[in-house]
Amino acid sequence: MSKNSLKARRTLALAGREYDYFSLPAAEAAGLGGIARLPASLKILLENLLRFEDGETVTRGDIEALAGWAGNAKAPAEEIAFRPARVLMQDFTGVPAVADLAAMRDAVLAAGKDAALINPVSPVDLVIDHSVMVDKFGAPDAFADNVALEMSRNAERYRFLRWGQLAFDNFRVVPPGTGICHQVNLEYLARVVWTREPSARGGKGGNSRALAFPDTLVGTDSHTTMINGLGVLGWGVGGIEAEAAMLGQPISMLIPDVVGFELTGSLSEGITATDLVLTVVDMLRRKGAVGKFVEFHGDGLNQLPLADRATIANMAPEYGATCGFFPVDAETIRYLKLTNRPAASIALAEEYAKAQGLWREPGAGGALYSDNLSLDLGAVMPSLAGPKRPQDRVAMRDLKKVFDKTLQEGSDEQRVPVPGTDYDLGHGDVVIAAITSCTNTSNPAVMLGAGLLAQKAAAKGLKVKPWVKTSLAPGSKVVTEYLEKTGVQRHLNALGFNLVGYGCTTCIGNSGPLPAPISAAIKRGGLMVSSVLSGNRNFEGRVHQEVRANWLASPPLVVAYALAGTTRIDLSRESIGKDSDGADVYLRDLWPSNAEIAAAVEQVSRGMFERQYADVFSGPQAWREMKVDASAAYSWDESTYIKQPPFFTGAGGADGFGGADGSRGTNGSPRADGSGDRASGGDHSAEVHGARILALLGDSVTTDHISPAGAIPANGPAGQYLQQRGVTAADFNSFGSRRGNHEVMMRGTFANIRIRNEMVPGIEGGATRHLPSGEQLPIFDAAMRYQSEAVPLVVIAGKEYGTGSSRDWAAKGTRLLGVKAVITESFERIHRSNLIGMGVLPLVFHAGEGRKTLQLTGEELIDIRFPPGITELSPRQELTLVIRNGSNSREIAVISRLDTDNEIAYFRSGGILQYVLDNLH
Repeated sequence: MSKNSLKARRTLALAGREYDYFSLPAAEAAGLGGIARLPASLKILLENLLRFEDGETVTRGDIEALAGWAGNAKAPAEEIAFRPARVLMQDFTGVPAVADLAAMRDAVLAAGKDAALINPVSPVDLVIDHSVMVDKFGAPDAFADNVALEMSRNAERYRFLRWGQLAFDNFRVVPPGTGICHQVNLEYLARVVWTREPSARGGKGGNSRALAFPDTLVGTDSHTTMINGLGVLGWGVGGIEAEAAMLGQPISMLIPDVVGFELTGSLSEGITATDLVLTVVDMLRRKGAVGKFVEFHGDGLNQLPLADRATIANMAPEYGATCGFFPVDAETIRYLKLTNRPAASIALAEEYAKAQGLWREPGAGGALYSDNLSLDLGAVMPSLAGPKRPQDRVAMRDLKKVFDKTLQEGSDEQRVPVPGTDYDLGHGDVVIAAITSCTNTSNPAVMLGAGLLAQKAAAKGLKVKPWVKTSLAPGSKVVTEYLEKTGVQRHLNALGFNLVGYGCTTCIGNSGPLPAPISAAIKRGGLMVSSVLSGNRNFEGRVHQEVRANWLASPPLVVAYALAGTTRIDLSRESIGKDSDGADVYLRDLWPSNAEIAAAVEQVSRGMFERQYADVFSGPQAWREMKVDASAAYSWDESTYIKQPPFFTGAGGADGFGGADGSRGTNGSPRADGSGDRASGGDHSAEVHGARILALLGDSVTTDHISPAGAIPANGPAGQYLQQRGVTAADFNSFGSRRGNHEVMMRGTFANIRIRNEMVPGIEGGATRHLPSGEQLPIFDAAMRYQSEAVPLVVIAGKEYGTGSSRDWAAKGTRLLGVKAVITESFERIHRSNLIGMGVLPLVFHAGEGRKTLQLTGEELIDIRFPPGITELSPRQELTLVIRNGSNSREIAVISRLDTDNEIAYFRSGGILQYVLDNLH
């Protein structure tokens, strides 16, 4: 720590205890001008730099660059090193992270070093929330049956996580059946202000005071941003980057621009937080917020409960921002008290925020922003989003005509009889209605609003249409307690919205199978049916492979569309159904008033949080009774769920990736059988020669398209692999549950049923052409053939490549298929970082250039070279792309999206984790 930072060190006295902290006002008084006008989110980053200033990873120049941001409200092109206080994981991304750590332990043990070198440096919380599936629904025993199935299917994975909990220090696991990681984080884990005792600080001089600093985090799920609603700065990163943060590596980032989003007024009668967030997503996508911070301010916050703020913060990935931040204020403190945080922690949060200039007072202003946007809350109207992207907002009144426009011209309008029933099915019918996802289940107003609507519907004798698969998956057990206490759960049950589990379920594709007769009717009629879910993601093939139109909506609207049974309806004026007397019932007859919702929300109490989080780490009996070996090294077996990652096997070498088992032939070339020694020595090079194009993709290719997700098809490479090992299709589970087995995951990479590779026109799904043979193959099979031929690969795509969830396997699978570079018109932030973390080079075309202007067909050979006279990578270095087609050759300049020196160092090592291993002492 430098002398400059020590000038800002101050002491905060509170309730008989003293805390050290790095004072931002003191730093400004010492010569760092402009701090008072920084957005609150950047003040938190600045404190982080002051605290970790060491003259190497954090310099005085870094601090001055960030402090000087307020001088022009435009971010300088300056790289900084951010060290979050903690890391948050969910089990889908957590299993491969723990597997990587276990493999790193194997590597250090093989090198004769201490296994304790591989331990989280930063505290890690892993919440198991992504594995429960909606197999059983609409029945009182649905929850118990789904939990039993979850424990049975995932026993191998859960034993592995239990081993990790025992083997690693600084690593906690919240067991299955507890809640969604972001809601558990919001309601329990987050502190707003973190403290570290002197013994944990590594300092000298016998100082007995604890150090206080802002609670910050990164998470392996993109919706980690939800915690920004509580004034805690955090965002999603790739699993690879999170692992590096766990191991003490800083998060390398450019100082961000900050969009100031002013909220004024208040929401009108009948308008929900979901309507608001879908409006915010729409506005910010149009404005352009990719890679930026968004900070909300204005007097509208005075009327916005913290749960509504968390809803808006949650969907930052959908509006493209790194985070959507809400400063600490009186509402933050009220929520901390409601959720039973310790009194001393609450008092420290308030006093620290005030001392640091992080406290928001109503009517206060003065911060400078890079850009500005404003919204009158009174202008928000009932909304949904879909059918394929969360940023495509649709006013509820327009849904019918938007669906009809989406429906292909000439589609047969005839309804299809459902076998074994007395009803039929048609385009636009709702086959899935799910109250799910952290976005909305954390919000008592919309959850109780759904329950009150169900109560009114039940009183009128309305029932959900028989073709609708209904489910209720809260984000924590607190929700169940307040739904039961207010008496609305029994009305939800009457409509089929029984508890199915505590987890993400439908929002991440764990919607479970549709009833066989429904599935048969969809296939027979080629129907475009709908799902309506209170989630945040609706990308193609995500919710359910048979459902092509997916609509995001508030929980009350989920219930309403389940009653209507179709999305080809204008609920603002058309009847939702008929009551027991045969009279028309309209949505306005069922919608609870703001006063009714407020009265129900008043029954949510501190005692509920105290009871439900009293024993949060114990878990169900099956979890507690698991027998686990607690040795320092994991004993890998023949599991089809957990397999030793290939990234650190063998001796030496920066590359370390190879054939299907991760090994390489002599001189680093892959062998046909995947066997052989690893390459040895040398930097991971940016130059590529004689590469083939594995896939030629369009715009808005999401990580759901790239990464294996959802159900595992029996006739695909992954399904065939499992069947060859004695796993029946009924026991496949999901791709997400098998993220700990690279053999399954690489076979599912680029295999989404909705991906469109322009090399095979007219084909949907993970196919490509092998060249020069011209044979059409699954992408995995083609990649393995190229590896046997020692041919490197590239992927070429359009704009917004890698949008969506922070799936590390979108990068890991890409690397294991032999892809050396991904060349696009633009990247989404997290996926670009993940690619670098796995040693894959991200390149972008110059504006106005792309696969279409270059008239690429996929038959070209690709070289990537340094320009003449250049031999070293630098941030955003121009490289030369050579496109060869027969005797014709063209050269164009492309830009390396290795944005920082740290990213270059990671890439040259072959990835972040190899970099960490290379630098262990």
